[in-house]
Amino acid sequence: MKKSLPKQALLHCILMLALALAARAADRPNIIFILSDDVGYGDLGCYGANQVKTPHLDRLAREGLQFTDAHATASVCTPTRFAFMTGRYAWRQKGTGIAAGNATALIPSGTPTVASVLQQAGYQTGVVGKWHLGLGTTTPDFNQEIKPGPRELGFGYSFIIPATGDRVPCVFVENHRVVGLDPADPITVRYGQPVGNEPTGLTHPERLIIKADRNHSQAIVNGVSRIGYMTGGTAALWKDEDIADTLTRQAVAFIGKQKPGTPFFLYFAPHDIHEPMVPHPRFRGTSGCGWRGDVIHQLDWTIGEVLGAIDRQGVAKNTLVIFTSDNGGAIKNTYDDGTNHLHALQPPNGTLRGFKGGLYEGGHRVPFLARWPGKIPAGRKSDALIGHIDMLPTFAAIIGQKVPAGGAPDAVNVAAVLLGASGAKGREALVLQNNNQAPLALRAGSWKLIQKPNGTAELYDLATDPKEEKDLAPSEPGRAQALTVQLEAERAKS
Repeated sequence: MKKSLPKQALLHCILMLALALAARAADRPNIIFILSDDVGYGDLGCYGANQVKTPHLDRLAREGLQFTDAHATASVCTPTRFAFMTGRYAWRQKGTGIAAGNATALIPSGTPTVASVLQQAGYQTGVVGKWHLGLGTTTPDFNQEIKPGPRELGFGYSFIIPATGDRVPCVFVENHRVVGLDPADPITVRYGQPVGNEPTGLTHPERLIIKADRNHSQAIVNGVSRIGYMTGGTAALWKDEDIADTLTRQAVAFIGKQKPGTPFFLYFAPHDIHEPMVPHPRFRGTSGCGWRGDVIHQLDWTIGEVLGAIDRQGVAKNTLVIFTSDNGGAIKNTYDDGTNHLHALQPPNGTLRGFKGGLYEGGHRVPFLARWPGKIPAGRKSDALIGHIDMLPTFAAIIGQKVPAGGAPDAVNVAAVLLGASGAKGREALVLQNNNQAPLALRAGSWKLIQKPNGTAELYDLATDPKEEKDLAPSEPGRAQALTVQLEAERAKS
């Protein structure tokens, strides 16, 4: 018969185990990944903006690491979000362009994702904000349970906008159901064909609080016309000026519900500053740059609320906070809020060439700030090449978790760079896209090749020409050809 441990020895073992677990927890930070919408490289004070004020985001830069060569792997939303979640280039999978509001799920259940890998490691996981990756295996019925969705991809909790603010349905979905839906007032969503004889932005422009172009003049919801048609769900419809408050409240609540000692992952995707830009009245007129600048102020407030929440929770020292954007910025006339003439006073991408939707740097080079007190050196900048696509293996490496076999095939572990390790290098190459599978662009070191629809290519050396002003393809045909071969070899892997 085995002798039991003396009580003192048993207590010592328990204490040592507790200390070991505590030490492990200290090396497994909470992770908050904030993916804003349409915020350009030049839209933050820490990146040179001098018209708008972003004190909370500037604080992240002062207290953490600021990247100057970070990229969304696409210059529009859906493929960027797909790549972030899966570690796989979206152009490898057909149908991953800008998704409709009633699109089916683009990521099959069971696919390794950022969330599923962290969930398997014991993290409490949640997503709040813009989803735009489709829902369900057939066209979703927004009156029933809507799945698969975020919860089938590793999120224990979800509170999402199904697509975008300028697309129907204009409702929030919590876990698998529309929030606040009255069963007696069912939702009908349709793209391409009108639903009944409901007024649209084209037929009843007098009902609009902001004007819209023809493509955004279909269903009218709370005075704003959208892409697509929708009826019903009156009690569940959002008010655009309240979206930021609602999403911020949900993100803060998720943080507040976490138990000490159990790590959490929050993927927070604010809708700001995507169109239609309808700031809450308390932010209107605060920027001097019209409603576009005002929603940048609103976004900065949101970041301040999240930082305040982790401070109150007492977990700031062990929380990795990342802020970035899903693509570059743009000055658009899709909607006319009456202040459009002021929007360009805040240049969205600084001195970079191009805008959202294009392959020049302004389309995909984005702000990227990372803070983890005591782990990431404060107040430094990094010129390492990284992409959102790299977060899955990077987070896994930070917490000591293996990436499942076949997971994140196009991603690179950039944990050393993210943690500010001396001498650490980022990616050697990165493929970039707009909303299509072709043409593409390739970064290889400081060189960048941009394929053109006509089969030709442009070549730039960003080390000497960050504004992409001089096309070197005519004078460097050998290099252009070599990069073309490299890009085609990468494409062939799919």
